[in-house]
Amino acid sequence: MNDGRQSRTLIRFGDFELDTDSRELLKQGVRVRLQEQPFQILQVLLEQPGRVVTREELQRRIWSSDTFVDFDRGLYNAIKKLRESLDDSAETPRFIETLSRRGYRFIAEVTQNGGHAAQASIAVLPFINMSADADNEFFADGITEEIINVLSQIEQLHVAARTSSFFFKGKHADMRQIGEQLNVRTVLEGSVRKAGDRLRITAQLVNVVDGYHLWSERYDRELKDIFAIQDEIARSIAERLKLTLEGEQAERLVKAGTENLEAYQLYLKGRALLYRRGGAIPQAAECFDGAVKLDPDYALAWAGLADSYTTLGYYGLVPPKTCMPKGMEAARRAVALGPLLAEAHTALAMSCLMGTWENAEAEQEFLRALQLNPGYVQARDWYALFYLQFSQGRIAEGAAQAKIALESDPLSSYTQTIYSLTSANAGKHTDAIEASRRAVELDSESYLARGTLFLVLHLGGLFEESVAVAESALAMSGRHSWSMAVLAVVLADWNKTADADAVYAEMAARARRQYVPPALLAVAASAAGRENEAIRDAHEALEIRDPACRLYFSKHFAYSRRLYAYPHFRELLSEIGFE
Repeated sequence: MNDGRQSRTLIRFGDFELDTDSRELLKQGVRVRLQEQPFQILQVLLEQPGRVVTREELQRRIWSSDTFVDFDRGLYNAIKKLRESLDDSAETPRFIETLSRRGYRFIAEVTQNGGHAAQASIAVLPFINMSADADNEFFADGITEEIINVLSQIEQLHVAARTSSFFFKGKHADMRQIGEQLNVRTVLEGSVRKAGDRLRITAQLVNVVDGYHLWSERYDRELKDIFAIQDEIARSIAERLKLTLEGEQAERLVKAGTENLEAYQLYLKGRALLYRRGGAIPQAAECFDGAVKLDPDYALAWAGLADSYTTLGYYGLVPPKTCMPKGMEAARRAVALGPLLAEAHTALAMSCLMGTWENAEAEQEFLRALQLNPGYVQARDWYALFYLQFSQGRIAEGAAQAKIALESDPLSSYTQTIYSLTSANAGKHTDAIEASRRAVELDSESYLARGTLFLVLHLGGLFEESVAVAESALAMSGRHSWSMAVLAVVLADWNKTADADAVYAEMAARARRQYVPPALLAVAASAAGRENEAIRDAHEALEIRDPACRLYFSKHFAYSRRLYAYPHFRELLSEIGFE
């Protein structure tokens, strides 16, 4: 039965639809009241998502020349009403981004009738490493990510997120399937062959609907030309997709962070290793450290080094005194050298949150990072979970931010995992379990995904399945202390106190041989009903500023419930002003 809607122009974004024929805004099929001027502004912004619409253009198209009103006030009020209708925020925008003194930009993913991308769109698949040296895999992956970052600067172009694109690495997927899953019209694929200082890079731009090659090129150059090659590829794509480069982009898209090619290659390898987490984190730190020694002005490498140190700390791999001060120093260097880099501000935000426990500066840096690059998924996920939920208790807002990150990077195991955690914290256990299972499907070798699955199964009341998944998470992680502490709580909640005590005893025995985060020991001790040990461990954790405190001592996290039942624990927090 045809209800007539297929012939209409329906523009979809998030939970909303804009019906341009009936001039209605719908949210999940329900009409949203929207006055004429806010509606017109939304319509103009949706004409070319990702493009900056200037204030002058809005004035010319919406406010007639014979209308004598205060344009600035009128525009401000119209944008405010539009954001209210969309449940949007100027500080952390999901849909409409303000560019100071320039105008506005629609930043969310947009589709039109039938789910086809309504704007120029592209996914960059991982370039194939054709080199004899397998270590050049890092270089090929790094080049792919660099091209993604370059293309993301083109305002009229929607670019699929890095992790979702890398989901297809090593898989022989049909181009049409890739287009549907990533909601893009075109795909860039290619290969990299590196031999000494010589490079051969091939690239092909393919239309996903019919497999037609829109453009292809082969570059036989020297390694020193790598930045020029990236710029040429991006410009060729813009030309083929009929996109206009304006301002600085018309001159140069690629801004090399360093002129030192050895430092650049170390940076690419460090970034690839950091994505792997776990035992790869110290190796990533070594790469970033080598890069900044070769080029002390390399801001991105300093940001990577800061993230490595901070991650070492909150993963509990080393004592905080050996990594967190270094992380803060590297983060401040990164911001000083690259004040317009979202990566630098995100690194500083996490150093403040996990290292020095300075919430106000952490929020300021997160918001600055998202202002500079709203599509930076890592910044949005960390802001959502660590700052909004664990630090501030803004549970619903954190879950909403994690959902934005998930929508922009749907095939990422990491974004599914963070969304799962934020949903569980918000009491949405069905959503949390579904997202967590999806995260494991996307990356069955991810400890974080599997460890989170057993956590959300527990919070959803599925104790037996939770413990079964816990065993696999512990086996693949070498019995990581995160999962040990959570397992103790699961067992205690399942009325298996003796088993919970055995888990704590194992952790305490390990702590006599090597570093175990005392915050996690405190959680496990409380699950075992050992109040004295829990208070002792909590005191040590607060004294050394164990980064795990920011998660497991948060009153907004279920795993701190038993600790908060101890008056002495609450006194410890009060004495130091822990929030």
